[in-house]
Amino acid sequence: MASDTPCSCDCFVSMPPASAIPAVIFAKNSDRPRDEVQEVVFVPAGTHAPGSQLQCTYIAVEQVAETHAVILSRPAWLWGAEMGANEHGVCIGNEAVWTKEPVGEEEALLGMDLLRLALERSRSAQEAVLVIAGLLERHGQGGSCREDPTPFCYHNTFLLADRTEAWVLETAGRLWAAQRIREGARNLSNQLSIGTDIAAEHPALRAHAQARGWWGGRGAFHFARAFSLGQQPARMEAAKARFRAGRELLQRRQGAITAEAMMDILRDKESGICMDAGGFRTTASMVSVLPRDPARPCVHFLTATPDPARSVFKPFIFGAGAAQAPQVLSPAFGAQDPVRAVPRFRARVDRRHALYRGHQAALGLMESEQEQEQGRRLRQKQRDLEQEGLEAVRGLLAGAGAPPSQELGGLFQAFVERESQAYV
Repeated sequence: MASDTPCSCDCFVSMPPASAIPAVIFAKNSDRPRDEVQEVVFVPAGTHAPGSQLQCTYIAVEQVAETHAVILSRPAWLWGAEMGANEHGVCIGNEAVWTKEPVGEEEALLGMDLLRLALERSRSAQEAVLVIAGLLERHGQGGSCREDPTPFCYHNTFLLADRTEAWVLETAGRLWAAQRIREGARNLSNQLSIGTDIAAEHPALRAHAQARGWWGGRGAFHFARAFSLGQQPARMEAAKARFRAGRELLQRRQGAITAEAMMDILRDKESGICMDAGGFRTTASMVSVLPRDPARPCVHFLTATPDPARSVFKPFIFGAGAAQAPQVLSPAFGAQDPVRAVPRFRARVDRRHALYRGHQAALGLMESEQEQEQGRRLRQKQRDLEQEGLEAVRGLLAGAGAPPSQELGGLFQAFVERESQAYV
């Protein structure tokens, strides 16, 4: 992969007064190698024996006594996730970043592993920041981030949100800085963005920057200025434009940001936020609504398919009936999986899940000039189904009476089944 190959993700968060309702609204596009399959995985809460080890993508780490239930949107070949949420209303998205700190190919925790570990172990966004920081200190981050014999490595930034606030966590190797956000809107686009507003940081962060000559040691410490590359690769320059475009799209909707508004932003192709460039595209998307009122459920909309402009955001709510939707789960290959065998990625396997296969055929029709009418009908079916999902949860978010927990837990499965039927 050439160093200037487009590689991107965009994360967004809105809090009152930017949100139209008393809720935190989180959104992310996951932009990955265009043929990579992203699955949606539900993992129930669990208890674990003392001393247990947990196998992540490349390395094993110590397991904790209890883990929270999570819903994850993840590249099907790895253990972690690009974005997800847990039963306590914590949402996290990660993004690639390159800094003055060298990126090593040595296998450690991927940023996507760190994301999943934080969701499984945290009850708040602030706690998730500390979980990631602790894991970085003990295990570091590293290893190839794509399913290919040629390594592709990067460090990570994270947007973390819960019902009350959001955090931006940006890393450079094992070093990190975090910014706390209590109101308004914020976005991330593959670049360091934390300036002097640092709420928490690695204890050696400033000393390291000063020792390298990146900061003089006096005056305000600006994290992005100290750690950003002086000569930016083309992918980072492109990220700057997307960051500005994302910020403008949020500003235009100040005070009126809803789940639908976030979906519109994720579908914006002109800005590059909805990506389809060369070997990369938006492979999955997620929008979450986290009401300030703890009596109201958090709602997470996930696509499980590429190109949000031609996909359906389907609602997921944690409840007694929550379970894995088989149509969005990729095949498992066990010990024969090319990611497990060393050297890794010497073969390719077909990771397409059932919904992905149906969506691929539908996407072909929607993009075909010869099948315009059929494609138009398919797109209308998608829009109608998505509106049904939004209507199904609108009353819940407004505080109306909720159906039984079992019914809420089965909501995502029901919409996945209906979308699958639309593609037959």
